[in-house]
Amino acid sequence: MTAQVLDRESGTSERKWRRRGLWSLVLLIPLSLAIESYDSVKALLGDNDLFPRRVAWGESARFGGSDWKLTDLRGAFGMSKLPPDSVPVLADFQVKIGDPDLQRRWLGCKAMLIDKDGRRWLSTSVVSLKTPDNVQTCTSAIFSGAKSGDTLNLRETFLVPKEATKSIRPAVGVASERPHFLLFQLEKD
Repeated sequence: MTAQVLDRESGTSERKWRRRGLWSLVLLIPLSLAIESYDSVKALLGDNDLFPRRVAWGESARFGGSDWKLTDLRGAFGMSKLPPDSVPVLADFQVKIGDPDLQRRWLGCKAMLIDKDGRRWLSTSVVSLKTPDNVQTCTSAIFSGAKSGDTLNLRETFLVPKEATKSIRPAVGVASERPHFLLFQLEKD
């Protein structure tokens, strides 16, 4: 009789531990997936410009340790040897340097144009236009040796479809601010 009671108790105990083990899987599997995917999600958010900070025309915004202002956005029409139905677009920025450590703050500096449908165009060197000596690109400015209080003139050149020129907005992203980026609004917005 004691053998039957022991068998019944060990069977109950075994079922209880089996049930606990199954319930622990309900918690452990999602937890392990979250831990494994953390680095991937962090890399996805850290390398992409996802959340815009809107800046009105003529206003400046603190970004990447400096004050950014869009000064001009225009098409460079009449150029030859370009793909059909494409237009070079020039975006000029004036940046007053705050934190002079541009190599750290502006790492991965990316200028882009974004249209109303969310399509993006990065700056290009395919279109070569003569620029004044005091004008740099976002990437070249990183190594300019600019000091706090200096004002840099930046120009980025883009090649976009003609139909997109009606709704494009310039934007800038830097690694120290990602996943946020500046999205400049035009006068008529």
